[in-house]
This record gives sequence, C-alpha cells and structure tokens, in this order.
Amino acid sequence: MPATELPWIEDAGMVAPKDARELTKLFLDRIRELEEGTHEYQYARNTLIEMNVSLVRYAAARFRNRDEPLEDILQVGTIGLIKAIDRFDLTREVEFTTFAIPYIVGEIKRFFRDTSWAVHVPRRLQELRIELAKATEELEARLDRAPTMDELAEFLGRTPEEVIDGKVAANGYVASSIDVPVGEDGPTGGSTFAERMGDPDPAIEIIEDLHALKPLLEDLGERDRTILQLRFGEELTQSEIGAELGISQMHVSRLLTRCLTRLRTGMQQD
Repeated sequence: MPATELPWIEDAGMVAPKDARELTKLFLDRIRELEEGTHEYQYARNTLIEMNVSLVRYAAARFRNRDEPLEDILQVGTIGLIKAIDRFDLTREVEFTTFAIPYIVGEIKRFFRDTSWAVHVPRRLQELRIELAKATEELEARLDRAPTMDELAEFLGRTPEEVIDGKVAANGYVASSIDVPVGEDGPTGGSTFAERMGDPDPAIEIIEDLHALKPLLEDLGERDRTILQLRFGEELTQSEIGAELGISQMHVSRLLTRCLTRLRTGMQQD
C-alpha cells in the first residue's frame, strides 16, 4: 500500500484499544517511508500520538498522588510517547506498548527528579538522598533506633562526609512556608517564622551610605571639607560660614553647590 493510502481517522483519540494496536502497526510501518516535514508525515505522526495517548494516562496514574498537576504529568508523559514513536523499530518484533511504556514512565520520573526540589541540587546528591532514605529505614528496623552518620556511611560504602552532604542536600527537597507554626507560644497555639522575623532596620541604609560617602569626602580639598563640616556638622548659615572663612556668602554658595554635586555624582556611580 502506498504511503499516501493511510486511512483517514477523524478522531484518533476515540479509536478502541484493540483497533489502535493494529492501526499503530500500520502507521509505524508507513511513517518510515514518508519524508519528514511533509503533510502526510505530520498526519501519521500526530495520529500515532493521539491513538496511544491512553498509554500516557495509564502510566501517569501511577503518579496521581504527587503534588504536581495531572495535566503537567500528562504533558511530560506525552514527550516520552513521542520519543518512543520516533525510536521504535518494527524489526525488533516487540509490541509498541511494551516499548513505549518505559519511555513514558522514564520521562515522568525524570520530570519529578529534576523539578520536585525546592532549590537546585546536583543530581548526584538527589540520588544520594534516596539512598540515604532507604538505608535509614532499613537500619532503623535492624537497630531499633536512628542510625549514626558512621553507620550510614559504612552501610552505603561511602564516607561520612558524603553522608553529611546528602543530609544537607535533603533539606532542599521541600521548602517550608514562613507562615508555618513553629511553637506553642503564639496567640493561636503557635507562632510562625514570619512573626519571629525582625523588620528591616532603616538605619542599615544610612550606614551603607556613610561608608560609600567616606572615601568621596577624603578626596575633597581641606577647604571644601571645612565648609561641609560648618554647614552640616555645626549647622552654620552660608553667611556665617563666609564670615568664618573670610569669603562672601555667594562664594560659599558656589563652593557648597560644587561639593554637593561632586558627592552626589560619586554616590550615584557607586
């Protein structure tokens, strides 16, 4: 049958499972003969996806208790289905369902492994967290108590430092809200992290500005520093400063404006 004689399926998602298996074989066989990018190729590929999306729903059901939305899991699983369609080889004499399910499940597991952490943690530490959880559970059953770091390290064949790294990394798996109660002394039975956190100190910005201003003041000439000290330190008027230095009030105004402009420019650049 020529490649262009593929049957037209109006709604591939409504094809019965038994018919979908037979049609999948036909479409997989024909898609290898079609040129990628053509209308016929896209029709065949899209129809294969729609006919087999039930495999994605079947695999996603295993993860229905996760916090992630089911729609996201289905989208990720569909990526696995597409990879299976693109890589399936009819000469292997294996059912497409058997071939596709591991691709779909693997893609979903990869999604959880890479996105379920509250903060970014290297994959080796993500995997170590799982090892530690299993080892801790087994050792607790054996010892009837929580295992020590050294016992975990010996059980896993790792160094104590690696176990500590894994324990620390596990803290990044779930992020706690600052509104979660942390004690029994709050007005409603437990205060929250947010209630125990201090407010920003407005004086911090003043200190930062003073530290940035200090080197700029040191670059000024002695007379300019004196004028600033008399004006802002001793709070003299421009006329009083002029009398103190033996210059006119107008000259003091020009010098003061020049100094402040220079300092303001320096602060903005910093």
